[in-house]
Amino acid sequence: MKSFKIFRKLRVLANISLIGVVALGTQSCNDLLTEEVVSRVGNDYINTAKGLNDATSAAYSTMRSWYGTERGMNLTVFGTDSYQNGADGSWKFMNTYTTDFDTRNGQVSEVWNDFYQGINTCNAIIERAPKVTGLTDAVKKQRVAEAKFIRAHHYFILTQLFGGVDLRTTETIAPTKVAKRATIAEMYAQIVKDLTEALPDLENKARSTEYGRITRAGAEHLLGRVYLTKATSSAKAGDDYSKAITSLKNVISNYGMSLLPNFADVHKQGNEMNGEVIWSIQYTRDPLTNAGGNNAHVFFGMEYDVLPGMQRDTENGRPFKRYMPTKYTLDVLFKDRENDSRYKKTFKDTYLSNKPGTYSTSFDLSKPSVTFALGDTAIFLPGVEMPLAERAKKKYQVLVPSRYDERIFLAINKHFDGGRVDRTQFEGGRDFIAFRLADTYLMLAEAQFFSGAVNDAVTTYNVVRRRAAWPGKESAMLITASQLNVDFVMDEREREMLGEQSRWFDLARWGNIIERVKAHNPQAAPNIKAHHVLRPIPQTQIDRVEGGKDAFPQNPGY
Repeated sequence: MKSFKIFRKLRVLANISLIGVVALGTQSCNDLLTEEVVSRVGNDYINTAKGLNDATSAAYSTMRSWYGTERGMNLTVFGTDSYQNGADGSWKFMNTYTTDFDTRNGQVSEVWNDFYQGINTCNAIIERAPKVTGLTDAVKKQRVAEAKFIRAHHYFILTQLFGGVDLRTTETIAPTKVAKRATIAEMYAQIVKDLTEALPDLENKARSTEYGRITRAGAEHLLGRVYLTKATSSAKAGDDYSKAITSLKNVISNYGMSLLPNFADVHKQGNEMNGEVIWSIQYTRDPLTNAGGNNAHVFFGMEYDVLPGMQRDTENGRPFKRYMPTKYTLDVLFKDRENDSRYKKTFKDTYLSNKPGTYSTSFDLSKPSVTFALGDTAIFLPGVEMPLAERAKKKYQVLVPSRYDERIFLAINKHFDGGRVDRTQFEGGRDFIAFRLADTYLMLAEAQFFSGAVNDAVTTYNVVRRRAAWPGKESAMLITASQLNVDFVMDEREREMLGEQSRWFDLARWGNIIERVKAHNPQAAPNIKAHHVLRPIPQTQIDRVEGGKDAFPQNPGY
């Protein structure tokens, strides 16, 4: 049985190096990236065939700092037009943009440090691979290509969050206090270079036989996103949209992929390795190696467990009540529920009783009491203001939109994890879908629209919308050129991608974070300011650079 084990992680500019304890790897019995604990390894380990493979797996593991984590969600879901904060949690200021969102933010520092740790591991792989013996040239080239993809990915996230950062493409072995911020143009030039160079040596397929490794399809997907984002940045070039179109068309045309027939199946538990997934982040059920786990399942749930007939269970989730949909999300994005199935298939509107009995009702005033047997409908959220008399006829609680608050609201079901060992477990084990084909189509359509190819964009959008239609409603879902405008671009993307760590980056790309938050996020509207289009550089980073803020300036406004 072959497996890849982490050897160590190097932290750039932190004046320390760390011994890694977890890694992604390959297990021949099921062709999945798996993990094993490794310790007491030296610097020369990466110079061996096994060490190079394990180092690549170590680099992949740093993706877990971002996808499916509280920090990754807070930095992409909070403070947008589609979500505001719910009742609980100590990170509400990341939604409300108060002065607490400052340079000491721990979650920002964690992303910064973990990504640089991964970047330095990638730098070591790229530099040392040519001298490693015991591996074929093809395998070494693939590992270098994977490292270039991971490095490009991390720098792309960092650039979107912070602007220009310290651009290091060689291994940092000894502690150093010398660093400087690159320009946006320099960042994008390196990101594009890494992805372009990686493509020829990655597996030429949609998904690797060692599931979880990046392939050519995944790298082209990311390259298309990079060009799409660069097109509205200060580094924009006249051919960015055309290059995005080429890359994204390649993903759609060259790898034999297609959208699943049913939108609900994309995120269905147990179906994470479906044909629409281009690349996902691997998690496990092993508490020793799960590195905090995919914990997205706790953040989108409402407080169902205090309502009559209900108690907390694994199926309905541990409700942290962090992210509450805005009125824009419910009333605008998902206004069409007759033709578009994505409202019903995105939100959980029904809860079945798991605590039978008779209860008085304080949440639904249409009836004095309710009685439930096991499995009866206990809660229904119709999504419309059902008249009181009609609600009174129901044997269950009917919670209408006027009743929603920071504790009671529509939860999304994309991230529920019924496989946890008990109802309190925080560390989920589901894979997190990072790249999927519907996103490729949406980015292609956006690039076509903004480059003036409106009819092409209509055709592309209609592929996604046809899949989203209720059976028999396909024709009603198709749009025409006269219906395609900027608002449609923004709305359609979030109808499909709600809660998938995309929205803050989308608004940043479109340059309208301030406008959209002021219009649709009432909690954040009073405080958001122009400088919030970037995140604060961690103060610890600035403090440990020789020359301090003069050598490594903070983003304006922080």
